[in-house]
Amino acid sequence: MIAGFSAVLLAVGSATAYEYWRLDHNIKTVDISSALDDGASETPSASASASPTMPGTTAATGSMNILVLGSDTRSGSNSSVVHDHAASGARSDTAMVVHVNASHTKATIVSIPRDTLVYRPSCTTASGATTYPVSGVMFNTAYAVGGPVCAIKTVQHLTGLKINHYIEVDFSGLAKLVDALGGVTVTVSQDIDDSYSHLKLSKGTHVLDGTQAVAFARTRHGIGDGSDLGRIKLQQQLVKQLLKKIRGLDAFSDPTELYSLVETATKSLTVDTKLGSVSKLVNFAVGLDKIKTGDVTTVTMPVAAAPSDPNRLVASSAAAGLWASLDS
Repeated sequence: MIAGFSAVLLAVGSATAYEYWRLDHNIKTVDISSALDDGASETPSASASASPTMPGTTAATGSMNILVLGSDTRSGSNSSVVHDHAASGARSDTAMVVHVNASHTKATIVSIPRDTLVYRPSCTTASGATTYPVSGVMFNTAYAVGGPVCAIKTVQHLTGLKINHYIEVDFSGLAKLVDALGGVTVTVSQDIDDSYSHLKLSKGTHVLDGTQAVAFARTRHGIGDGSDLGRIKLQQQLVKQLLKKIRGLDAFSDPTELYSLVETATKSLTVDTKLGSVSKLVNFAVGLDKIKTGDVTTVTMPVAAAPSDPNRLVASSAAAGLWASLDS
C-alpha cells in the first residue's frame, strides 16, 4: 500500500520549510535495531535514479521486507471508531509481511493470522523487564508484550526473513486516511451483520467511510467460518482497494487538498527510524513507484488447526516453502 503514496509524497516537493517541519513532526518513529541481527533495518543500496521533484532523492534498490501492523488499541482517538471497549492494551490484529522483489516491480503481501501459535523470543517490555522465550503462544501477543521490536523478532523467527522496515497504522489513522481519500470501494459476496464490529452491509458493492472501513477490517463473525481467515480476506481486499484509490489520485491538481492528505497520512503512521521523515519516506516511495496495483499479490500464510486447540492455528508445512520463495 505504501507504493501508492509515492505520487502524493513526491508532490510535497514545493512545501515550505515550516510545512516540512510540521510533516516531519507528525511522524512517530520506533527504533527497531535491537530486533535485527545484522543491520537489516538499513534500506538496500540506493540507485542513481533521482526524483524530479526533490533533487538528490534516490530510490532504494534490492529486495526488501516490510512488516505492516494494524494496532487494535482502544485508547485515545481510537475509541471513537471502535465500539467494543472491553479489550485493554494493544495487539497486532492485522499483520502483513510485504515482500518487494529485487527489481521493485512486484510485491507480495503475506497475512499472518493473529491466532497462529508461534515461538516468541525473549523480549523487553515497556517497563524494561525481560521476558523468557516461550513456544505455543498466539502471534498477536508479541506486540502486546514487547511492542514493535518483539513483533519483528517473532516474525523473523517465524519466517526466516530479515525485516527491513516497520510500518504501523492504528484504528484512528486508518479511518482518517479513508475519509481523506473520500471513502474506499469494496465488494462483499454475502450480507454482513457483525454485532462485534458493528458492520452491516448487504451483498454487493459499497463505498465505505473511515469508521466503516475500520469495522470492515475488524469483521470476522458471519464471514466464512467466523475465524481470522475470513477477516484476513476482507483486510486484503481493503488494502488493494486503498492502493487503487491512491494510485488514481491526481496528486498535483489541488495543492491544498494534497497537503491535507499528506498531513493525514503522516499523522497516521508509526515507522522505523530509517523512514522517520518526509524525505526518507519519499526516498522509500520512489523505489516502489514502479509497482502497480496489478503487480501486488495477496496471500495468507498456509496454516492448519493446532493439534492442541482446534480454535488456534499453526503454520503448515507449506508455509516454509512460501517464506523461502520470498527470500530473494
